[in-house]
Amino acid sequence: MATRYRPHISLLTLIYLIIGVFIAWDRGYIDEGLVERIISALLAIFLWVLVLLGVDFHINF
Repeated sequence: MATRYRPHISLLTLIYLIIGVFIAWDRGYIDEGLVERIISALLAIFLWVLVLLGVDFHINF
């Protein structure tokens, strides 16, 4: 029986990434406009069929 490789993120890696996002936000590398564009892009990628049907996924906070 073959075992499947399941990649996982360690707790240390997760903490490192969270601190990095906080520092980037604090220093102005990430702002509300960037977050809006990323969310809109991810929705369009995962729900591309709706985009083809004319649904607009531009998020405005």
